[in-house]
Amino acid sequence: MTDLKAQFVTLEGSEGAGKTTAMHVITECLDAWQVPYITSREPGGEYNAEQIRELLLHSEHLDAKTELLLMFAARNEHLVKVIRPALAAGKWVVSDRFVDASYAYQGYGRGIEWSNIEFLEQMIVAETQPDLTILMDVDTQVGLERAANRSVKDRIEKEAMPFFENIKKGYAKRLQAEPHRIKSIDANANLTAVKNDIVAVMQAFKNGLNQ
Repeated sequence: MTDLKAQFVTLEGSEGAGKTTAMHVITECLDAWQVPYITSREPGGEYNAEQIRELLLHSEHLDAKTELLLMFAARNEHLVKVIRPALAAGKWVVSDRFVDASYAYQGYGRGIEWSNIEFLEQMIVAETQPDLTILMDVDTQVGLERAANRSVKDRIEKEAMPFFENIKKGYAKRLQAEPHRIKSIDANANLTAVKNDIVAVMQAFKNGLNQ
């Protein structure tokens, strides 16, 4: 086992971006490094948060602000009961989505002012920020076609194309603001190239920790 300090890694991307594949590649890297870790997801990752996830994905006619508040309610449970205890115990945490998703989905997607999201982030997330975020960047049409082939659409996946185009813009803005933390992967590329790019990002991140 290495002596690498526990890190918080998050995965982001719109529908059909290939986050499941990315998660497998990340955990393969962590296995190779012999570091303890847990994987999780948002919304969800904890019992109460998973109940909120059901509301978020399958309720009808949720107001945009209700959606945002539910996301942060679930995130608080996830942070308090899963993420922070794991990091304190020396375990890496890899989460499929985190606060960047709220800026993209509820901010750009739903049109909620970023200042409102920033307020909730300061209150709920505070200092527990990701150390590395891998953003799976996929063409909107390609991603939606992939998503349509894998499962029945949930409430959010049923949204129209402009919604997802806005999400892509939201993620691009986050990337522009924090390029040191967020690393973009071209998820339109072939599978081998995507996997190699993710491994390269992980290796560079690890090398940075050793310096």
